[in-house]
Amino acid sequence: MLKKFLQKQIPFSAAFLVILMVSALSAGLFFVFRNKIYQYQLYLVDSEKPSSIFNLEYGSLPKMSEESFFLRIKNQLISDKASFIEANLSEMELKFFDRGQETKKFKIIGKGLDGSWWETPAGIYKIETKEKVHFSSIGQVYMPYSMQFQGNFFIHGVPYYPDGRETNLNYTGGCIKLLTKDAREIFELSSLGIPVLVFEKDFQKDGFVHEVQAPKVSAQSYLAADLKNNFVFFEKNSSSVLPIASLTKLMTAVIATEYVNLEKEIEVTQAMLAPTSVPRLKIGQTYKAYDLLFPLMTESSNEAAQALSYFLGPQMFVELMNKKAESLDMESTVFADSSGISPVSAASAKNLFSLAKYLYFNRQFVLSLTNNSIDTSVYGAPKFSYLSNFNKPGNSSSIWKQFVGGKIGLTKASEQTIVSVFELELKNEKRPVAIIVLGSNNNFKDVEEIISRIKTFYE
Repeated sequence: MLKKFLQKQIPFSAAFLVILMVSALSAGLFFVFRNKIYQYQLYLVDSEKPSSIFNLEYGSLPKMSEESFFLRIKNQLISDKASFIEANLSEMELKFFDRGQETKKFKIIGKGLDGSWWETPAGIYKIETKEKVHFSSIGQVYMPYSMQFQGNFFIHGVPYYPDGRETNLNYTGGCIKLLTKDAREIFELSSLGIPVLVFEKDFQKDGFVHEVQAPKVSAQSYLAADLKNNFVFFEKNSSSVLPIASLTKLMTAVIATEYVNLEKEIEVTQAMLAPTSVPRLKIGQTYKAYDLLFPLMTESSNEAAQALSYFLGPQMFVELMNKKAESLDMESTVFADSSGISPVSAASAKNLFSLAKYLYFNRQFVLSLTNNSIDTSVYGAPKFSYLSNFNKPGNSSSIWKQFVGGKIGLTKASEQTIVSVFELELKNEKRPVAIIVLGSNNNFKDVEEIISRIKTFYE
């Protein structure tokens, strides 16, 4: 009918274009529909919201023996209004869900022997083939209403021999076996590609509890994690947004090095001076931007932060800091100034982990500035000499020999804070580990305690 209409109403070339568009639209709708049903993302959820995201792949999955994991996947399919099959090998029940609603339930009469090589594997699968009768070359039997979901594993009815005799109900090659009438019904309900969740609980709860002793620290919030693979060793309230004080200056250094010509000189004015631990700048003197980075990073100079912001204008500088934070997925971070004096400047430990990752892999010279290990061969020796380093304790323990860099902060609102990066020897390999501490009574002691607890797992 569409073809006749097109022949009457429009030339062939236009008709071809319309048909092409309709076909593309249909294919697009199918792709969206298919993705809606079969492409899922697994969220590793903490107490507040997803922290980390992974694409969920089909196949044997030992975690499907964990009831909480299985229920998370099942509930996700239900919320997506997907059609799927649930095979619960602990309850020996098979259920069919039509667009998120359970509509049918069948008794499983056979499964693979536990512990054998043909044990039915827990996992997330999909129906790959459908045959009204499938001949098993392994068992030399016919399997009615067979639906393959993984290699040699099928959902099917009661098998029978070539002479027509049915096998006994204990006969199994690892497949999920139903009564033949039930197998026919699920066969007719199912389509190719439909997900199959195979679950079997591999443990029972008892009263024994394994406890990992958390570090004994004073911090309100902390996070210790591997910068390469995001593995979290320890955390507490890591999503809580707290004042960060001079940790702000890490972002100040990033913006200064990305937007300011480090050879450019600036004359110090009264407006650039601010209360700071060790006053260094003199009104009327000129300094290169490069020179200002040293007191900024080692002595946490508020004056240096102010002076650097005047290259672009304080307001524009802070706007760039917040835009950079947004680009690094530091969604709850707010910078109110370039120094961190304002209690409005705040972030979570998770956000600061993102900043630490960026510094370690993309701007490691900023970390080197904080540790007095910067190579000065390009720009020459800095104008400032004999600077103190506030970022690690004066009488450093052996732990601080592994310190790559970081920054401390201290205000009345924030208490003591620190972002620190260490290269720790774990399993005979150096691993970059970020330790962020917020709202602490003793930031150095807290960092040392956390590292000590991490190392106990690898001794």
